[in-house]
Amino acid sequence: MQGQSLPLRVATLLTGLLECLGFAGVLFGWASLVFVFKTEHFFEELREPNARLMGNATGLDAQDERFSLIFTLASFMNNFMTFPAGYIFDRFKTTVARLIAIFLYTSATLTIAFISADSAVLLFLAMPMLTVGGILFLITNLQIGNLFGKHRSTIITMYNGAFDSSSAVFLIIKLLYEQGISLRASFIFISVCSAWHVGRTFLLMPRGHIPYPLPPNYSYGLCSGDGPREEEKKTAESQKLELSEKFLSPKEEIPRPGQQQQEARSLWSYVFSRRFAWHLVWLSVIQLWHYLFIGTLNSLLSNLASGDRVLVSTYTNAFAITQFFGVLCAPWNGLLMDRLKCKYQEEARRTGSSASAAALRSTVPSLVLTSVLCLGFALCASIPVLPLQYATFTLQVINRSFLYGGNAAFLTLAFPSEHFGKLFGLVMALSAVVSLLQFPIFTLIKGPLQSDPFYVNVILVLVTLLTFVHPFLVYRECCQKESPPGVA
Repeated sequence: MQGQSLPLRVATLLTGLLECLGFAGVLFGWASLVFVFKTEHFFEELREPNARLMGNATGLDAQDERFSLIFTLASFMNNFMTFPAGYIFDRFKTTVARLIAIFLYTSATLTIAFISADSAVLLFLAMPMLTVGGILFLITNLQIGNLFGKHRSTIITMYNGAFDSSSAVFLIIKLLYEQGISLRASFIFISVCSAWHVGRTFLLMPRGHIPYPLPPNYSYGLCSGDGPREEEKKTAESQKLELSEKFLSPKEEIPRPGQQQQEARSLWSYVFSRRFAWHLVWLSVIQLWHYLFIGTLNSLLSNLASGDRVLVSTYTNAFAITQFFGVLCAPWNGLLMDRLKCKYQEEARRTGSSASAAALRSTVPSLVLTSVLCLGFALCASIPVLPLQYATFTLQVINRSFLYGGNAAFLTLAFPSEHFGKLFGLVMALSAVVSLLQFPIFTLIKGPLQSDPFYVNVILVLVTLLTFVHPFLVYRECCQKESPPGVA
């Protein structure tokens, strides 16, 4: 790393972290914002006259259903749009992707700033736009890890953690609202921050992509003097170098004919593989739990607190505060995998077994731990005891911070890098389709089950046990590859 560019790279890293922390994943602080929306009488017309006076459950549920539907749509777009957002980033490069993100994000925050209870239906447009803009912010910032070589994985997981922690922004808006700062003033301030995003786009980010490994004397930003073509040439050369270094261990530098054919497999051969299918199940089930919990948290707390608004506000604040610590939890997963990867690959060098299988085996403890955390979180969330929800909040934020970092790390190690962007976008898009189940589940609980989620929770906990199949199959596959040293 050149000494002259170090301050620029550190500035890019810190401002990127601040951008993800303050803007990228604010949707997941939805419970705090719903509290404010209800105070502002959004969708209150859905409540029957008796419900407003007596707290009738049917009227309250109709209002909660509308908020749940908005969150379902927005969270669906959060995942489903990862694939086209990744394509935009790959095809049109960083500057164009970020300008699109800024346009969507600013349009959304201005819409929220100027809507009222009479125009609350505009939330169906604003929240998905806010979400897609935030995803593009995250995608364009993840490449910053390439600037720091051996710390790349830690920085990427830290950025994912910052994305999770940004849900605390809606808590800040809620607290300011309770101190007399209007919702409009808060969102106008967020809109004005778009000037900062624009400045960062042109001063601290590349016009193209940051390559990995980083070529010597690499420069970026407004003063770099590199044209798009030169940047693309550097990126292409570094990608070739990355492929040759990443997928060939010291003892596999000369591939065998069968191995050469295997590495040339098409994208669809990986998409329809058992490894990808079970990873999709693992991600979809755990993610469904999180989306269902966040989307229905306000309704859950209202039921457990018997409609006590002060108590609901206290627990909503506690949930949002725990979300802030996602940025501290996420790097531990990356550090665990990095340590195990070094250990297993060192053993592979000594025994002459497959280095790629050893690297893949390093993901198994992370996959198991994430499933265990989800099971604990699901069990706590299923027990209708209000004080126990503090434990639920803690397990939820740790599990969620492990989930997305572990997902990206697994795809990096389990599949060729030339397919990473497409597979990452595809697995997120397919898991988004599964996440749509949260709204019919919510409707089922509030309708036929009469607000008793016991049977639904039992079924979902049993489905959660399926997530343990994925790490078991990965471990068995690694053992089969490592046992006979010559077998791929």
